[in-house]
Amino acid sequence: MTVIDALNARATVRAFTSDPVGENTLRKIFEAALRAPSWANTQPWEIHVAAGEALERLRTAYGDHLKNCAPRNPDMPVPKQWPVAHQKRMEHLRGERLAVLQRECKDPAAIEEMAALNYRFFNAPVVVYICMDRTLTSWSVFDLGLFAQSLMLAAQEYGVDSAPAVTLAAHPGLIRAELKIPDDQVIVIGIALGYKDAEHPQNTYRSPRRTFEDAVRIRGL
Repeated sequence: MTVIDALNARATVRAFTSDPVGENTLRKIFEAALRAPSWANTQPWEIHVAAGEALERLRTAYGDHLKNCAPRNPDMPVPKQWPVAHQKRMEHLRGERLAVLQRECKDPAAIEEMAALNYRFFNAPVVVYICMDRTLTSWSVFDLGLFAQSLMLAAQEYGVDSAPAVTLAAHPGLIRAELKIPDDQVIVIGIALGYKDAEHPQNTYRSPRRTFEDAVRIRGL
């Protein structure tokens, strides 16, 4: 698989099969991803992986929070307001995804059940939490983004699908307690890893991307 193949193949998977990701495969993915660049080679990422019984306990705790309508409280604050263009793209995504679900599921309860997949971590067998020291700044968040993309592209090489999602990091207290993440680390993002359930309606839609003409400005060529 070329890098271009991996970029084109990668998509956020919102429903995984129960097939486990082998420890050897995970190790190969991480060893490749750890080649990611960082500011002055600081390599600020601290990585915690949930699988097996630990992940099932987290799933159960998340489900309880969903039933009790516990408010989300991610370590990384979400924007209070999005720029207009960004907001339009988000609304377009929501509308198209909902249309797909409505075509596939005539029962409204089924749509609610699929929405609840977020709180079951999309049924993924592995969730990776990427963290950093609390004293670091946005520059290091950029570095963590480079690592996250490297991780997902490396996963594609080994046939493993992924889903970066803020929901996975929405309740840091639960995550920190289960995975023994120290208080001096910020939980920045969670990435689910596993194998796509190709038959699930959640995976029949791929979100659009901005065109070259819309996103890129070149001067001097």
